[in-house]
Amino acid sequence: MDPHPDLPTLSDDDLRVMIRELEKEEDEVSFQRRVLHGRIDILRAELVARLREQVSAGEAKLADVGRLSEILTARASPKADDE
Repeated sequence: MDPHPDLPTLSDDDLRVMIRELEKEEDEVSFQRRVLHGRIDILRAELVARLREQVSAGEAKLADVGRLSEILTARASPKADDE
């Protein structure tokens, strides 16, 4: 998609299509951002749990890292927009 289309030459339908395409792209980027944040949270939780174990052996971990990893790696995809 041209980043700077000649807007006056586009029809209303063309503009609507471009808007839908950009909204879909935005949804995909947002989904990827949430996945990345989840992965960061998993890594941080693991690091904190390890540091706590070093300080006090036998203390419970802060997060079920295995379960969080399972959730985030389950081939989930953003909601498809069929409009």
